[in-house]
Amino acid sequence: MTPIPIVVPLLNANEPEARLVDIHISDGQRVEPGDILFTVETTKAASDVEAPSAGFVRLVVAEGDTLSVGDLLAYLTESVDEALPTREQAPAQPADSTPGDLRITKPARALAESLGLDLASLPTDRLLTESAIREVAASLAPVELPDFGEGQILIYGAGGHAKAVMEMVQAIGANPIAGIVDDNPSLKGKSVLGIPVLGGRELLPVLRAKGLALAANGVGGILDIAVRVRLFELLAQAGFAFPALPHPRATVEPSAILGEGVQVFANAYVGSSTVLHPRCMVNTGAIVSHDCEIGEYTHIAPGAMLAGHVHVGKRSLVGMGVTTAIGIRIGDGVRIGNGAVVYADVPDKTIVPAGKVWAGG
Repeated sequence: MTPIPIVVPLLNANEPEARLVDIHISDGQRVEPGDILFTVETTKAASDVEAPSAGFVRLVVAEGDTLSVGDLLAYLTESVDEALPTREQAPAQPADSTPGDLRITKPARALAESLGLDLASLPTDRLLTESAIREVAASLAPVELPDFGEGQILIYGAGGHAKAVMEMVQAIGANPIAGIVDDNPSLKGKSVLGIPVLGGRELLPVLRAKGLALAANGVGGILDIAVRVRLFELLAQAGFAFPALPHPRATVEPSAILGEGVQVFANAYVGSSTVLHPRCMVNTGAIVSHDCEIGEYTHIAPGAMLAGHVHVGKRSLVGMGVTTAIGIRIGDGVRIGNGAVVYADVPDKTIVPAGKVWAGG
């Protein structure tokens, strides 16, 4: 049979990029129709990619890759050593090849037409996604942006957590807010708490080039901490730095250490000699007692109470109202449900149900 291309599906019409989070098969493995091959996710959705027919899977990607809709994941071949198409021969899917050599996804074409772009003027050197169309539109009609002063800060996100971050930044008073970036196109040109929404993520390079150097992540990621992680990474790749943000109504002892991008909200307490690693969060009214250590990206939710010498690993969530015993260790990737009581160490990637008394397991 002719090699069958397997491509990244469209998960969210407003988000053309997806991350390959899992490869469930090995290169050259034989599969049957309906076997799960890949799991891909955007910031708002995840989906499994199944084998459309029987054959041998020939991988062309690696786990963790960031891809666009229509990008090639693998081929299905009749034999394990069958020759694969060259890059020039590889089909562009899903694509619309009119006019000429133009390769464009259906959502990207709809966006281009809604923006009044001439399809014949679009670049033909790559498969065009919605992100590429936004870049083209920005280059043809430069965004009118204000002049940015030294020390101004960008807020990423316009939802509930972002509002709390905005008001915390304003209460601190050190960094005037330059504006908001949010990927919801309906918000562009509007304002949230009196702060203008400048546009989507496609503006990040433009904003950085105009001298805006600081950013704050306004996405809480409480349902999926990976969303928050990816947005920090996106901002970092665009060249932004992240100041630590301790609310003036939080108590942070002088000996505590706050890494870059840390957020400590109102009425929280951070005790003596505690270390908050970069990009973690201590939310409203939480208590992190003396000599604790909180790992990167971890979220200590409102009202949680950590006794002294507690160590929490990376990318974990300690839910609202959780209490812990002194000196315990909570691993990486842990989720502790609201109101749980933790008396013993919690291994990596463990889920402790809400309200549970955890004494080990």
